[in-house]
Amino acid sequence: MYRTLLHSIFGLALLCAAGPGIASPGCPALAPRQPMPLEAIPQSVSVAELRERSAPLSAQVSGQDLSANRLVFLGDSITQGWDPGLWGMFWGEWSPLNLGLWGDRTQDVLWRLDHGQWPPSLKPDLVVLLIGTNNAGTGSRPEDTALGIAEIIRVLQARSPDTRILLLGILPRGEDATAPERVVNARVNELIRRCHDDKRVIYLDPGRAMVDAAGHLSPQVMADRLHPTSLGYAILGGAIDARIRQLMRR
Repeated sequence: MYRTLLHSIFGLALLCAAGPGIASPGCPALAPRQPMPLEAIPQSVSVAELRERSAPLSAQVSGQDLSANRLVFLGDSITQGWDPGLWGMFWGEWSPLNLGLWGDRTQDVLWRLDHGQWPPSLKPDLVVLLIGTNNAGTGSRPEDTALGIAEIIRVLQARSPDTRILLLGILPRGEDATAPERVVNARVNELIRRCHDDKRVIYLDPGRAMVDAAGHLSPQVMADRLHPTSLGYAILGGAIDARIRQLMRR
C-alpha cells in the first residue's frame, strides 16, 4: 500500500509539473489511480527470479558511462531477441543499447528501472519502448497493462527529461485476430495510443506489417506466433526504421 501511494503521488506530481505550452509529462489520458494495479507498481511475483534473469544486463550497465548510447530499446524478449547483425545494420550509427529482457511484464520493467538498469549517465535521444504482451499471457486486464506502460513512460521522463519515447503498439500474437491474447493486446494498443503527443511521446503501431490482409500471422514471421523470426525482425525493423531516423534527426 505504501509503495502504491508513493507511485501515485509521483505520477501526479509529474502531471502537475508541466508548464504552459509544454507537452504534459507521461500520459495524462492514463493518469495514476487508486489503488494502483500490480501492473503499474515496480515489483515481480518473484523478485529473486527477476534479479537472476536481469543480472547480465545489470553487469552490462553497472558503473558504465552510457552517455554515448543515443538510442535505447526497452522491453521484453521480443526486444532482447534482435539479431546483433540486423540491429547494427539498422541503427549501429547511434550506439544502440538493448535493455530487453525475456519474461518481462510492465511491472518487471518498472522494477528494473528502480534497481540500477537506468544509470544516471544514460540520457539517450530516443527510447523505443515495446512491452505488455507478457501481461496478456498472465491474465492482466488491458486497462491495467496500459496504466503500467504509462507509468514506465513517466519514470523514463523523470530520469531523462529530454529523451523522446517511441511507444510501439504491442505486436500481434496468435494465429489470427480471434486469438484471446491478440484481442487483449489490441485493446491495450487502443488505450496507449492516447499517450501520443507528437512531441515527447510518439506512438507507432508496426503490427499491421507483421500480418497478412486477413490478419493471419505466418509462422515464417513468428514461428511460435509470438517471437519474430529473422524475417519477422527484418519486417519489424523496416516498419519502424523511418520513424526512428526521423526522430533521431530532430
